[in-house]
Amino acid sequence: MNLPNKLTVLRICLIPFMMFFYFANFIPYGIGKILALVFFIIAAFTDLLDGKIARSRNLVTNFGKFLDPIADKILTSTVFFLIIADGTIPNPWGAIIVTIIIAREFMVSALRLLAANRGVVLAADIWGKAKTMVQMIALPISIVLSYLYTAGINFNSTFVLIVEIITYIMLGLATILTVISGINYLVKNRDCLKEDKKVEAKEKIDNK
Repeated sequence: MNLPNKLTVLRICLIPFMMFFYFANFIPYGIGKILALVFFIIAAFTDLLDGKIARSRNLVTNFGKFLDPIADKILTSTVFFLIIADGTIPNPWGAIIVTIIIAREFMVSALRLLAANRGVVLAADIWGKAKTMVQMIALPISIVLSYLYTAGINFNSTFVLIVEIITYIMLGLATILTVISGINYLVKNRDCLKEDKKVEAKEKIDNK
């Protein structure tokens, strides 16, 4: 349990606090949403920090390789579910966005598992990195929009409209990049879906 792995575990531990404060409407002036945003930013920062430390200090471990992407998916998926649950992103668009993003994550995780069985590591490509970057921008903006809706403060309507437009654009871009990166992963690594010839030959012999 080195420092990068501790940061990864910390990222997961911060998620329940983020969820609690996100729905803490009993705190006046929408302060709960602000605290939720702070917890998200801290969690996202640990994602940048743990990878940088692990690579610079040669502290890369199997535990970290396993848990780090899971922690990232839990963090982003949680925020997506939160902004749908309170109606910040109205249905059916919210449900469509989350379904596409979650489906992509399942598909890529399955591909990585198949590749790992063959001793191959699927590194994140430019599309995957772009998708993650846009998500990490879109999600905190979405939390800000939720704050504007629930703060109980009369904000300038033009300002709220601008935040809405930015939120929808970023979420739309994140969804498009999710589809592109998912298809790109599938096409580039389609060999992982093919049966191993040695396995096929063994099965034929066993059947005989």
